Amino acid sequence: MRVLSGDARTALFAPLDDGWGRSEAVARRLGGAIALGLIEDGEQLPPEQELATSLNVSTLTLREALADLRSKGLVETRRGRTGGSFVRVSESALAGLSRARLAQVGVSDLRELGDLHATIAGSAARLAAERASPTEIGRLRDLARRLASVRNESELRRVDGRFLIELAASAQSVRLTMLEIELQGEMAQLAWLRPRHRPEELSALRLAVAEAVARRRATRARRLVEDEVAATTRLLIDDHIALTLTPVDRGEADG
Repeated sequence: MRVLSGDARTALFAPLDDGWGRSEAVARRLGGAIALGLIEDGEQLPPEQELATSLNVSTLTLREALADLRSKGLVETRRGRTGGSFVRVSESALAGLSRARLAQVGVSDLRELGDLHATIAGSAARLAAERASPTEIGRLRDLARRLASVRNESELRRVDGRFLIELAASAQSVRLTMLEIELQGEMAQLAWLRPRHRPEELSALRLAVAEAVARRRATRARRLVEDEVAATTRLLIDDHIALTLTPVDRGEADG
């Protein structure tokens, strides 16, 4: 079942800034969306010309990005009248990408990424508490409750990512929603190695945010989101350090 709202999906396929010649940026946005489940397993991507126009890139740039995603096992291209580019969700491929990406990103970069995410998500929560419609609040509550019954860690990450994107959409800001999608995509490619929360625990955290939004408690909504982002950032830094320790470093740490 698709749970991402129309406003959020519009932001997903919104033009990239200075888009021409940026195949890496296209691959990063689409790859992150696949990791988050914003584009579902088996879903057909829009036709190349349509998708290139939406993203404000050339068809050549888009094809380079799709080739990159195919090489990573995340997109499959079929020929013929019913052909096109289709999403393939591979847990092993996503975990491998996460491990490689997390090893590459330094501690200072992770900290800055966390700071930026806390700023964007916190601002979205504050504005959502001021602007969200009853329908948007209901969507946030539904996603928060859904977290308690997810089947595995992958689904937990995806539903939670959707919650934060819908929170930004509830702020009724396309730019904030686009930024949250970009950040969630990057975070999804980093945070694929271990659980952050138990489903019931994360569900309770997100329900508290939804209720703060419903009650127009902007400061509380912002603080709840910022605190959770800070906790996730600390876990990512710990995982990065664990991945990059040399055997000598590990021996000294154990000693």
